Amino acid sequence: MQALEKWMAMAIAQAEEAALRDEVPVGAVIVLDDNLVGKGFNQTISQCDPSAHAEIQALRDAARNLGNHRLPGASMFVTIEPCTMCAGAVVHARLARLVFGAREPEAGAVCSRARVLANAGLNHQPEVIEGVCAEVCGQMMSAFFQQRR
Repeated sequence: MQALEKWMAMAIAQAEEAALRDEVPVGAVIVLDDNLVGKGFNQTISQCDPSAHAEIQALRDAARNLGNHRLPGASMFVTIEPCTMCAGAVVHARLARLVFGAREPEAGAVCSRARVLANAGLNHQPEVIEGVCAEVCGQMMSAFFQQRR
């Protein structure tokens, strides 16, 4: 298994944890120097917190673990394209790279609905890689929402 798929598999495991808790199945991990430094899954419902997205949870975990609110050189792997809030948090954390699985056609803010990270006015622009394990990530979301209907 290649490195990108290895880390995305860990993000998928986080998304599965979210689904087990009846949360939208999105998971994220943060990697620095080939070491896992943060992880998270959606917890907006259980925490009654609209900001408790997987990406934010992973950023908080990594920042605590590293003792720094900035995460230069780190990469985030997330199962679904980040929303505007999460894309902004990626910039503020100074992540070097964002890797995501499936696009989010309704709220994706990296390439679907908006291109937040491509804004030339930002003081930081991470590398973006999309489509890693996209089919699995997209199917998780589809299955979750089909179950709820």
